[in-house]
Amino acid sequence: MTKPPLNLYLAAPRGFCAGVDRAIKIVEMAIKKWGAPVYVRHEIVHNKYVVDSLRDQGAIFVKELEECPDDRPVIFSAHGVPKSVPAAAVAREMIYVDATCPLVSKVHIEAERHHANGLQMVMIGHEGHPETLGTMGQLPEGEVLLVETSADVAKLEPRDRHKLAYITQTTLSVDDTIEIVNALKSRFPAIVGPHKEDICYATTNRQEAVKAVAPKIDALLVIGA
Repeated sequence: MTKPPLNLYLAAPRGFCAGVDRAIKIVEMAIKKWGAPVYVRHEIVHNKYVVDSLRDQGAIFVKELEECPDDRPVIFSAHGVPKSVPAAAVAREMIYVDATCPLVSKVHIEAERHHANGLQMVMIGHEGHPETLGTMGQLPEGEVLLVETSADVAKLEPRDRHKLAYITQTTLSVDDTIEIVNALKSRFPAIVGPHKEDICYATTNRQEAVKAVAPKIDALLVIGA
């Protein structure tokens, strides 16, 4: 029996975004500069092969800063960290390098600006995700309310419904996020949004690439993390 021809389509664009490439290079450069071991708080990216490769070069991945010795460099992952983390590193006189993606840092700056203007933040993101924890940790406790779904919006109890702004995790589903944003605007018409979408361009165009190839295929393989 002859098998029908198998067509393989490669979605484009694909692969790592610029922020991830930058973070990987930072770890590699740190190892060259200071020698092994170099500590990395949280996995620099969510990719086993990259993490294993960096570990082989001399990187040691830890969950918290407390696991790092004072006399070795530490790198903060591309997802960003709460303000308390670099503050603790400074207090211990540690050498640290912040590999936070610039697009994540942009969201941090937005949150701080809105907070300075007296607005309470609503963050659309995944609970427990390193980026969400890092972004929420830019402001005092209680100043950022987290929502994961449209249903969560109905449960929100802000300090003042007329003084709200929203931000989003940079790696979310565009379609799901639009649904949540619409729910926020419906319940809180005065809510302030970002000047430009917080979801990064690499996330957006890769989702569009999958949508473009979907009508042509019977199955989709996602290779990586």
